[in-house]
Amino acid sequence: MPLWLGSDPLVLASASATRRTLLEAAGVPVEVHPAMLDERSLEAGAATPQPGAVALMLAREKALAVTKLHPGRLVLGADQILALGERRFAKPANLAAARAQLRTLSGHTHELHAALALARDDAVLFEHVGVARLTVRALTEHFLDLYLEAVGDAATASVGAYQIEGLGIQLFERIEGDYFTILGLPLLAAFDFLRRKGYLAS
Repeated sequence: MPLWLGSDPLVLASASATRRTLLEAAGVPVEVHPAMLDERSLEAGAATPQPGAVALMLAREKALAVTKLHPGRLVLGADQILALGERRFAKPANLAAARAQLRTLSGHTHELHAALALARDDAVLFEHVGVARLTVRALTEHFLDLYLEAVGDAATASVGAYQIEGLGIQLFERIEGDYFTILGLPLLAAFDFLRRKGYLAS
């Protein structure tokens, strides 16, 4: 008996392979349809600079944009922002930017704000923001050389220039928060909603 009770797969408004993998590994069938939005322009026009609020606004806009293309379907939008104090980070553009970002994070505690929104027919049904705190150990230039050579372009695939499920775990001395929030999709809150609404077996 399948755990997913929806009549159609969940539409994922994200190109993230990690988010798709997390959902499918948990028994949720997924149809991927990334939202084609200018995220940096939306972020610049946000009503508040608070990273959690910005991440939630972006998740909401992605979900709502894709509902227009899939009438009647349940759509999940998600976004993640890294904040170090007042400064917000996006995915590094290249390996040099990844190195500079890791230098900035070295020896400090940053926050990951992961937001999701579930929507159908232009209406947001549920939204949630999870926060995790991660402390990067003091990184040497020698370690950065070895790390960036080992991970290559994967350093540009996430807002932190790391994946904690891989070599990126070696960057840290302490992590506080939900594993799924760190990976960019706070699944536990989403699944609680989906069970209550009959999309997942309870």
